[in-house]
Amino acid sequence: MKLIVVTGAQKSGKSRYAEQRALALSDRPAYLATSRVWDDDFAQRIARHQAERDERWVNLEQDVDLAAHGFTGEVIVLDCITLWLTNLFTDCQYDRDATLVEAKQRWQQFAAATPQTVIAVGNEIGWSLHAETQMGRHFVDLHGSFMQHIAAQADEVVLMVAGLPMVVKGGA
Repeated sequence: MKLIVVTGAQKSGKSRYAEQRALALSDRPAYLATSRVWDDDFAQRIARHQAERDERWVNLEQDVDLAAHGFTGEVIVLDCITLWLTNLFTDCQYDRDATLVEAKQRWQQFAAATPQTVIAVGNEIGWSLHAETQMGRHFVDLHGSFMQHIAAQADEVVLMVAGLPMVVKGGA
């Protein structure tokens, strides 16, 4: 797998950038969505994201088992690591350490099953206010640890700031 990690704050342009990169690399990329429908707001966000992608995209959904995508094309946009970790964290009863072990195992399975270029999108969530709850702090810790794990494996890491890409690692 060639791995490009795109990270940044919420609404920093991560998904748009990842989609543009994917379309520059392939005429028919896949969009691997990880979100669960948690409430009406999430349902609307998902519908809006789906409507923004045209017929060039193969739309896939895997909320936990990324390796089961079944896509054989050239490029996959994985959007997003943060929501995928949220799903795992919930499934692991909010146990930070168990979730990190599970995430690393599932990521390894995904990498082994995926020869394509993967553009993985994930938020930078530890740059803001300190989480009020223990569960929130554990998720921030989990997320930061996992993002470090995949960034170390990445061929390229791009930090999005106000819609502008800043290459942190690698790059074309």
